[in-house]
Amino acid sequence: MSAAPAGVRVLTPATSANLGPGFDAMGLALDLHDEVEARVRDDGRVRVSVEGEGAGTVPEGPGHLVARAFRAAWEAAGERPPGVELRCRNAVPHGRGLGSSASAITAGVAAAAALAGRVGPDGDVDRDWVFGTAADIEGHPDNVAPCVYGGFTLSWGGRGAWRALRLEPDPRLRPVVCVPDAELSTEAARGLLPAEVPHADAAFTAGRAALLTAAVSGHPELLLEATEDRLHERYRAAAMPESARLAADLRGRDGLAAVVSGAGPTVLVLAADGGTGARNAPVAGDVGQIHRDAVDSIRARTGTAWHIRPLAIDPAGVRISSPRSLTSVEE
Repeated sequence: MSAAPAGVRVLTPATSANLGPGFDAMGLALDLHDEVEARVRDDGRVRVSVEGEGAGTVPEGPGHLVARAFRAAWEAAGERPPGVELRCRNAVPHGRGLGSSASAITAGVAAAAALAGRVGPDGDVDRDWVFGTAADIEGHPDNVAPCVYGGFTLSWGGRGAWRALRLEPDPRLRPVVCVPDAELSTEAARGLLPAEVPHADAAFTAGRAALLTAAVSGHPELLLEATEDRLHERYRAAAMPESARLAADLRGRDGLAAVVSGAGPTVLVLAADGGTGARNAPVAGDVGQIHRDAVDSIRARTGTAWHIRPLAIDPAGVRISSPRSLTSVEE
């Protein structure tokens, strides 16, 4: 890789993985973004500043995840990492199941690719290289794929490489995230999963995952059934009982497609509006009304302990541009 621009600005979206039955394979990009401004330092040093989520709690130096991913990306390309100055403005909550680590890793890798002039055939940064490198660092692709490509993604590993397929989500989908104050580590949530599951549960979930692909891609009227899971959510419920109760209530009493987002404890609700522009017969209701009703129903159940946020689906994934105003971080 050879040096290109002196500085770049990178936006990376929040993501929700699993979506119920799509365990470790399906993901959705959400319209909530972290921002990183990066420039190469001639002295070889690493300097990081953080605003927003994680400020005062995450490392501000070479141990910061964006900085680690930035350096790892150069090393993966067989090059010596340069010094770098990073300004991170974070909006994606940490430890809530909204892909904050994938956002940070993707930002670091994309910044390295852009500063090195690594572009794809369309002149954009080489997203396939960013995806593969970021997934290697993360260790799994389910959040990285929507973070890089946007929209709704399927991802998997095979033939010694990570693979991903982006599908266009139905325009009627209206995600709502229900974010509690408490955090939960992915490692703790994964530690609750059994080594084996009954064959009937595996078969049930495989069928629902296939149905979920259709529901998100053009049949949102099937979302409630399509988001049923028997592989992971009930096993993790003990670590996040309030999230489990909220998802169950929204599903059982309100008929809303509520799932645990990623490893939790955020609950994701996939509501659907009707109206023009939908590719199939519209869901009942005027444009926006089902979304508003869903938010009102959720707020009535959660009270003030949860942060309820309606979001759009991010269609583009990682974005790279010139930095807005990158001044030197104080030594």
